[in-house]
Amino acid sequence: MNIWKNAKFRWCFCIMVMASLVCDLTILFLYDKMAALIALIAEAVCISVFGSYTMVRLKDIAELSDEVDKVLHGKEELTIRNAKEGELYILYSELRKMTVRLRSQAETSDKDRLRMSKALADISHQLRTPLTAMNLTVNLLSDDGADSDNYRKHIHELKDSLARMENLTEALLKIAKLDSGTVAFIKKQINVSDVIEKAAEPLLIPMELKGIAFDASCGDAAFIGDREWCAEALGNLIKNCVEHTPSGGTISVRAEETAIFTEVVITDTGEGFKESDLPHLFERFYRGENASSQSIGIGLALSRDIIKAHNGTIKASNIRPHGAEFTVRFYKRVI
Repeated sequence: MNIWKNAKFRWCFCIMVMASLVCDLTILFLYDKMAALIALIAEAVCISVFGSYTMVRLKDIAELSDEVDKVLHGKEELTIRNAKEGELYILYSELRKMTVRLRSQAETSDKDRLRMSKALADISHQLRTPLTAMNLTVNLLSDDGADSDNYRKHIHELKDSLARMENLTEALLKIAKLDSGTVAFIKKQINVSDVIEKAAEPLLIPMELKGIAFDASCGDAAFIGDREWCAEALGNLIKNCVEHTPSGGTISVRAEETAIFTEVVITDTGEGFKESDLPHLFERFYRGENASSQSIGIGLALSRDIIKAHNGTIKASNIRPHGAEFTVRFYKRVI
């Protein structure tokens, strides 16, 4: 390493030499040659020590710079030999922390990209299915008369496919809004019974067709939240119960308000959850073993995001002898 390439070192060295010469000449004129010689030797030693120390420091910095370059080109970990206490070691320690964090962020980013890729593939598949059915149905409609039973059947299939695509698109848009933080929640005091009534309204006919009894007992429990969004969140939970409750089953909703939170518990008499599915139920695009063919794993994830945005928590569990249970808590203070 050529220390003379360092402009700051050259500048400092020249200043020190000039100061030494001035000092020596002054001593020579005021005292004698021996004093000037002793001062000259002392100054030479000091300049040599300064140069040696500077060379060692620059060498350590160059070594650290090379290590950083190696990390940028794929080396796993930042290392420096003979690392000791001091400002250089502090710099090394901070750089090491930074490389570990950046590597962790890069790994997380890779996982997110992989998860997004799988999610987009799943979404494409879910959209392709109703589109294919719609194209086929349109072709069949052209062969049937407008008054035939097949014609009305195909129209019904088209409506179902369109409704499925619309629900998927709306759910994705809601998740995107929650992620971007652009949702303006209208939070006010709302009764749980009112929210449950609105949440269950679109599901009353499917429950009636399956002979499922719906029992809601929420009393005067209330919480602060956006009625529309909270109804969406709780409605997805009830919908999940409807899908997994057999004919003649029961779905129950109970609510209780405490000084700390308002708790809403939704239970059904279905088959419950697989133990392996419980840790992943609220992950986006996760489909459990008992998921229906129409499910793409958005509903529960959307419910979790909405409840979380309302300073709440959600938990899924199994109940005895059989059935599923969702426990939602809306906290009155930030937790």
